Amino acid sequence: MSVKYKNKISEIRERISNLLQVISEANELSLEAFRLSDTLKFKEVQEILDKVGIHGDAIDNEIIKTFALFGPEAKELRFLVSYLKMTNEIVRIGEGVKKYARRMREHSQSDCDLTPLKATIILLHKSSIHALNYIRECFVQDHECNFEDNYRKILVEESINDDLFSVLEKEIFSQIIDEKELAVEYVKVLGSLRKLERSCDRSVTIANLMRYAQEGGDININ
Repeated sequence: MSVKYKNKISEIRERISNLLQVISEANELSLEAFRLSDTLKFKEVQEILDKVGIHGDAIDNEIIKTFALFGPEAKELRFLVSYLKMTNEIVRIGEGVKKYARRMREHSQSDCDLTPLKATIILLHKSSIHALNYIRECFVQDHECNFEDNYRKILVEESINDDLFSVLEKEIFSQIIDEKELAVEYVKVLGSLRKLERSCDRSVTIANLMRYAQEGGDININ
């Protein structure tokens, strides 16, 4: 593997890590916005993630240029294919967080009473943040990361996330029964919370791709 190729891979990894950091910090801010019912912080999240797709495209362009310039061997090719797929998932997480912030900003100004759901929503949000942070830690500490262990930790967060979302579904349907006139609004709230659930699912996909990049075998993506 040439020095130029190694440097290029390091540059791509750093770009992905930086994008993950931006999304993770925006996700933390959106959690704080929900805790404080702060609509301005929700708007700030949207602004931070406004160009997440552009940054993802820039990373993909660097990966494609690396394909063209270096004609990588099988192992190097595996890394580049994995990074290309990871970028897509990371951008979709970022877009999901941005949509979540916009919608929760609207929900906080509606007649829906989210107070009974608040504690569970916070836990749901935290699990999605934990999963994303595990991903970033592996990018920052690439040589020290145990990718198999990291994958298992993210699976645990996904399981917690799924359970919490199921609880929220039941609680929201109960509120719909009690407040029929707000049924449509509560269904929209559930759709917004699904963005957090999907974020955790995508983190599992990324962790799987990280394992594939390191170990090879078959790509197994749900």
